Amino acid sequence: MTGQSPGVAPFEFEQALLSLRGHRLRPEFRLEEVPAPTRVAPYALALSAEVNPTSDPDTMVGSGRFVVLYDPDGQEAWNGSFRVIVMGRAQLERELGADPFLGEVGWAWLTDALRDEGADYHSLSGSVTRVLSESFGGLELRDSDVEIEIRASWSPATYDLRPHFRAWALMACCAAGLPPIPENVTALGRRH
Repeated sequence: MTGQSPGVAPFEFEQALLSLRGHRLRPEFRLEEVPAPTRVAPYALALSAEVNPTSDPDTMVGSGRFVVLYDPDGQEAWNGSFRVIVMGRAQLERELGADPFLGEVGWAWLTDALRDEGADYHSLSGSVTRVLSESFGGLELRDSDVEIEIRASWSPATYDLRPHFRAWALMACCAAGLPPIPENVTALGRRH
């Protein structure tokens, strides 16, 4: 949390942070708190995620970031006092990188997740970027890489950020190629 000393945060921001606790997420989705931006709002929280089916860093299939900004006075550009900023990034198969609808599909991963989780929001904006990296010279033995990056921000209608957080996790897992888990089904971790 930036901006103030611990224990001095406004009630709405404290409640927003509490709504981010206790979620049962896929075992491939690993979270950690990271330093939050300090200049955009008086209060902020940032979480980083890896989407990885194992604990081996070489098997990571995606990553993401979830940032909550809070300004008790509100900000005109946000049309409110809260702003959620998300990012999801994943490696894709080369054939998908050439799909002319990849941007629309990536954006649908986000908007469908927000809808499916029941997130109430407004002022949504963002971008979907694809990057094709081709190797030359001493790196020619490497295959070319295709990466998708989804960046978005929106203003939640309430300080209950539970559905927004879950939508981000769902979007990041979709981008990383993990199939959705049906309701009332628990994903089991790999056995060793």
